[in-house]
Amino acid sequence: MFARIIEFAPKWEKKEEFIKTLKNEVLPILKRQTGFLEIMPFFPETKDEKCVNITLWMEKKDAERYEREVFPKVNDILKPYLTTPITWKLYNVETTVCEHFVNALAA
Repeated sequence: MFARIIEFAPKWEKKEEFIKTLKNEVLPILKRQTGFLEIMPFFPETKDEKCVNITLWMEKKDAERYEREVFPKVNDILKPYLTTPITWKLYNVETTVCEHFVNALAA
């Protein structure tokens, strides 16, 4: 399993619109992607920190394909709600440590 972790600074006054757009426009796009498992957005308690969003993928190649072929469109959808560009990295998820989480995703 692989995680694609992105960071960005949102326009806090547009947080509710951002979440609605994420749910209604971005999530359907993600669900159509091969290997997509889950999205987990994290908003900090203080407005001086960046938001983190984690998407989980079956294989690294799935996350890379999304990044190359689909993410530019998603970035354009989210850009009106951001004050900084989105940055991202890919991580290997060590599934032997988080067995309960992996089992929940498989259910």
